[in-house]
Amino acid sequence: MEQVYIKARAKINLNLEVVGKREDNYHNISSVFQKINLYDELYIKKTESGDLRIKTNIEELNNKENIIYKAYVVLKEKYKNITGVEVTLNKKIPMQAGLAGGSTDCASFIVGMNRLFDLKLSQIEMEHIGKDLGADVVPCFYKGAVKAEGIGEMITPIDTNIKYYLIIIKPQISCNTGILFKKIEEEKERKQPGNTDKIKQALEKNNLETATNYLYNVFEEVIEEKELIQKLKKELIQQGAIRKFDDRNRFLCVWNIY
Repeated sequence: MEQVYIKARAKINLNLEVVGKREDNYHNISSVFQKINLYDELYIKKTESGDLRIKTNIEELNNKENIIYKAYVVLKEKYKNITGVEVTLNKKIPMQAGLAGGSTDCASFIVGMNRLFDLKLSQIEMEHIGKDLGADVVPCFYKGAVKAEGIGEMITPIDTNIKYYLIIIKPQISCNTGILFKKIEEEKERKQPGNTDKIKQALEKNNLETATNYLYNVFEEVIEEKELIQKLKKELIQQGAIRKFDDRNRFLCVWNIY
């Protein structure tokens, strides 16, 4: 095998709560991650260069700070049979949109390298590599919906067959998660609803209407553009999002920040 092709799917958070700060300065979360049908494309090809080359439609990603390059360095140090590779990244997932674009690219790259070089890595081994590269990487190894805890590395798959349509809106704003985490820390009295298990149970019962009753994202409470977000949500609801169902179409309004 000389080349592999991988679809790196984005995710949304049906629920996101920050439940505490750790001694290592990471934050523990409680969330339901849902993979969606928006994806980046990765073509990974062997070369004789002894290094990684990235070709991408987003030029600012073509550098050694790219999480894909960091994953390559880790893998190459550990597995001596890895040669140089060329990665063609067709970026479709908006950046700084809370859709885990970088993290899902990283997870998919690790999966692709495992196939390309026959590394025989187990799921747990790939997750271990991903965990050290980024907090959102581990959930991106999973399909469908999962419950994520810890910094995102503690995963419980959710058994559900629900299918629904999403409208993703990316305003001309960007979210710095570091700043948002700091704001949450400053508001120590903020109460969060504890909706993760409620959404998980609703999805397991294939009850989308119940799940929509518990949608929540704590970052929405502290983001500066809160009024804009509320306006967008109101317009979506007026157009029929949330709790509008029939036998053929299901609509769900999700505001995603993280």
